[in-house]
Amino acid sequence: MRIAHAFKSRPALMPFIMAGDPSLAVTEEIIVKLEEAGADLIELGVPHTDPLADGPINQAAAQRALAGGTNLEGILKLVARLRKRGVQIPILLLSYLNPLLAFGKDLLERGKASGIDGLIIPDLPPQEHRWFAKGGELPLISFVAPTTEQVRQREIASSARGFLYCVSSTGVTGPKGELSQELEEFLKGLREVSRVPRVVGFGIANAEQAAQVGRMAEGVIVGSALVEILFQEGVERGLEFVRELREAL
Repeated sequence: MRIAHAFKSRPALMPFIMAGDPSLAVTEEIIVKLEEAGADLIELGVPHTDPLADGPINQAAAQRALAGGTNLEGILKLVARLRKRGVQIPILLLSYLNPLLAFGKDLLERGKASGIDGLIIPDLPPQEHRWFAKGGELPLISFVAPTTEQVRQREIASSARGFLYCVSSTGVTGPKGELSQELEEFLKGLREVSRVPRVVGFGIANAEQAAQVGRMAEGVIVGSALVEILFQEGVERGLEFVRELREAL
């Protein structure tokens, strides 16, 4: 399994980018270069009109992608092209539930065939994962947050597949000034009940914060900060940023 391999020897780096921002053709080339720059997994956003967990940076990226005509069909074809080009990095789709349901019953089969390694669905509770997956092979990644009741944290962690998406702080996505003081204790509690890799996202904005998280967890997600750099400063600066993150880890 590609996901398991990503956590073999070092803290894994999982950049988030929005598919189709500014176009699917550019997204394809960015993913190829992200693998070369040292990314271990890719979180690929499916643009949606009402991204409740996303802050203004990712909301704007989704609007740009939708305005360019990006849809789930095109994203699956994009991933299939990447696999044909020899890209081996795990690619997980982050999508809200409605676009997935609208796609149709063969979503999981099509996703697996295209080369998708898993789904991250912010508005699908972990207790609904079995219903949604219907025995399919694609793992659904579970979210857990410091505000989740401890009993519930243990339930989620004990049944997680692939890795645990650990929310570093409350609120929506976007760079934060500093990491939560509760994060280390939260991550230690998860390790006591599950050996699934803990990957931390929401608010990690620079190499220093990535290094802090890398000392506490098995993986780091950097999203809004990279999305903004790609939009404002271009692909080369975005890749330089990813290399800085990789070096810090």
